[in-house]
Amino acid sequence: MILTKTEKLELTKEEMLDYGYKVVDSIVAHFDTQNEKFPVATASRKEMDSLFKDEVPEKPTDANEVLDFVLQKVMTQSNVVSHPKSYSFVPGPSNFISAMGDSLASGFNIFSGGWAASPAAAQMEIVATNWLLKLYGFPIKRGGGIFTSGGSMANFTAVATARKVKCGDDFSKAVIYLSDQAHSSNIKAIRVLGFSKEQIRIIPTDSEFKIGINKLKNAIAKDKLEGLQPFCFIASAGTTNTGTVDPLNELAAICKKEKIWFHIDAAYGGAAILAKNGKQLLKGIEKADSITVDPHKWFFQPYEIGCLLVRNHKSLSGTFTEKPEYLRDIEGNESEINFYDHGIELTRRFRALKFYMSIKTFGLKAFRKAITYNIKLAEETEEYFRKSDKWEVVSPATLAIINFRYNPIGKNLNEKQLDKINQLISEKVVLSRKALLVTTILNKQVVLRMCLINPRTTMEDVKSTLQLCEQFAQE
Repeated sequence: MILTKTEKLELTKEEMLDYGYKVVDSIVAHFDTQNEKFPVATASRKEMDSLFKDEVPEKPTDANEVLDFVLQKVMTQSNVVSHPKSYSFVPGPSNFISAMGDSLASGFNIFSGGWAASPAAAQMEIVATNWLLKLYGFPIKRGGGIFTSGGSMANFTAVATARKVKCGDDFSKAVIYLSDQAHSSNIKAIRVLGFSKEQIRIIPTDSEFKIGINKLKNAIAKDKLEGLQPFCFIASAGTTNTGTVDPLNELAAICKKEKIWFHIDAAYGGAAILAKNGKQLLKGIEKADSITVDPHKWFFQPYEIGCLLVRNHKSLSGTFTEKPEYLRDIEGNESEINFYDHGIELTRRFRALKFYMSIKTFGLKAFRKAITYNIKLAEETEEYFRKSDKWEVVSPATLAIINFRYNPIGKNLNEKQLDKINQLISEKVVLSRKALLVTTILNKQVVLRMCLINPRTTMEDVKSTLQLCEQFAQE
């Protein structure tokens, strides 16, 4: 039996060149024109069902026809998270070099699980991880880390590692602590790892949305008196809601005294260490046992890439190493790191490539300037609110996040009315597709939230969006 080129899933060289140029051209066009597009895509499930109504095809379709469908119907039905007016959740500004790095990683189909499969990929991950270890003040020789799919998997890996190091195989009496502003991925990780609700302590935050130190101390003392085992505390270095950083130095001292694993979830705020005032806010981060950072947020990488850093690399290998017989011939020596022994994934894509390429291409100074610009933009936005008789700051600009609400002076609106107006402002802005601006809840109030980590966002973008909000509020 002889297979045709199509049956071998192949194209000719000329077909590949034509197709490849068309893909790259479309990506370049997207980067070049993204500011001019609507940042929001809206569609119902019914509309999407009608778009993708075909059954699985038995016969081939022309490659360019399929590509045209994807470019015209699929890519246009997704939010442009790199748009300067995409303010909500955590935007994904991305960059072209990293996008091409991902294309190379997929095109060459690099397996980045073990040293024997790709020594260069493994070494690049070691180098890129060492860059981050140095940035956060972790020991290079003893420390280690692993690139993950995102912050959620990095936090999962951290909790699993803390459980193994502090509890061994019996975690029936283990207790873990985090604040009411901690990211939901931490709760998800804790539950998936088999902890019951009774083993989780959610510590209330203060008026600045930082964890209550005294409440944490009381909770730890009470659990110890009841014969339980406090084993891990998760601090936030840049909460998703407000950008708030917990008091890391004080928390590090508590964890050291109580022999508790100190994990810092810096998925959002970690990159701010490159800015002068960001570094000041993150003082104490170097005292953690593990840190989550998320390069596809404020390090401007395309999805997916998160990272977990640990003070002692042996804590990862001691948690995740398995020795199946089918991997016996590729174990190598101790200096040759197999990253499948440092996390849950055996099959891993070459995530380090895009991070390495973009840092090498632009230099850390460019990232530093972009992050500093974002922080100052949020502070300038806060000043704009302070001078307005229509807007109220609910949570001040912190690590490029600001929370605010429409509350015009002299209108004497009650809380219920204010909640309704601000919710409607968000809904109308999103329906207009001119900006992505959604709400969150702070102090039991519905508030609007801007996350300004896109270096392409200008103060003019912010002002024009707020003028749109005011227009809808008056209607």
